[in-house]
Amino acid sequence: MENIIEIENKHTSGVYAKQALAIVRGRGASLFDVDGNEYLDCSSGHGVANLGHAHPKIAEALYKQANTLITLFESFPNDQRAMLMEKITSLVPGLDRVFFCNSGAEAVEAAFKFSRISTGRKNFIAAMRAFHGRTYGALSATFNKKYREGFEPLLPGVSHVAYNNIEALDKAVNEETAAVILEVVQGEGGLYPATAEYIQAARRICDERGALLIIDEIQTGFGRTGKMFAIQHYGVTPDLLTCAKSLAGGVPIGAVLIGEKVKNLVPGVHGSTFGGNPLSCAAANAALDVIIGEDLSGQAAAKGAYLVEKLKKIESPNIREVRGLGLMVGIEMKQKVTPYLKALQEKKIIALNAGMTVIRLLPPLVITYKQIDRVVDVLTEVLTVEQKDE
Repeated sequence: MENIIEIENKHTSGVYAKQALAIVRGRGASLFDVDGNEYLDCSSGHGVANLGHAHPKIAEALYKQANTLITLFESFPNDQRAMLMEKITSLVPGLDRVFFCNSGAEAVEAAFKFSRISTGRKNFIAAMRAFHGRTYGALSATFNKKYREGFEPLLPGVSHVAYNNIEALDKAVNEETAAVILEVVQGEGGLYPATAEYIQAARRICDERGALLIIDEIQTGFGRTGKMFAIQHYGVTPDLLTCAKSLAGGVPIGAVLIGEKVKNLVPGVHGSTFGGNPLSCAAANAALDVIIGEDLSGQAAAKGAYLVEKLKKIESPNIREVRGLGLMVGIEMKQKVTPYLKALQEKKIIALNAGMTVIRLLPPLVITYKQIDRVVDVLTEVLTVEQKDE
């Protein structure tokens, strides 16, 4: 077969910055290129592979369901969908309904529509540095101008206020606000966790003004931060919770968990052709069984603490701060991180950026302590030397 990289470069749309690395196989926390070289994956496909790659329980569920029924519109009840509805709504008491779609951005779009139809209001408040997706409604709540430029005008009535600033949020929310949307840990925005006071104040302010609270758990959900959902660290229940990424072990699915204050969701208000299809639901049922049965949330808490402790011991003048929650960890550098990421990849570690100066580590929750030690050893080698951009 013709070179994989050449084929993709010839036919790609152009909207992705392509790596000079063709990945063809995965297992657990490892990825393998076309030549059989092994890489430790500290990106999890941008937070998708919480269960690692090619998990046998997911493969088994997909095989069985693909031989049974692949697609079915939600107008017709289905055993796999009903099972998933029951499982996922049991995770957050008070969010007893669910809408299924196919991605995180779709989940945000649905949450926006549900907020408007429920409250009769038009406006939304989001946070500076927030990332909620790239479709028009989700993009309107995304803060970074690099994603927004060239696509204005976006959704009217969306404004941004400083993150973790209670006073700014208090001033922004009024009788025209349909909802406030927040990440509990800002992923793309630099790995900044919210304070408990901020999240609790957001709940109080929304209640006082009649606005809904949307919590975006697309990257933080399903054990990543040491709890099933990051919001559970703060003792707050939102009105709408968006999730996707790791819900089905790598198979595309999105969901919105819905509380009692969300009203007027009658037939025809919204829908999704592929949302809640039996194949994705079967994979999600298997994934949740693994996450709960193997206590991957607890593993993420313990492994995350272990990783952060080791990272904080790296003696480097180039590191500004290490922060995060569970196995969602950011290393803020004093320089741009692109050359550091290149150096890590050359040493068979795949990581992400979170903005210009933060290295983002999102390893699969099944990563072993031995693999964590390897990651730390390589990071120590790379981060103690100032990397020059080419």
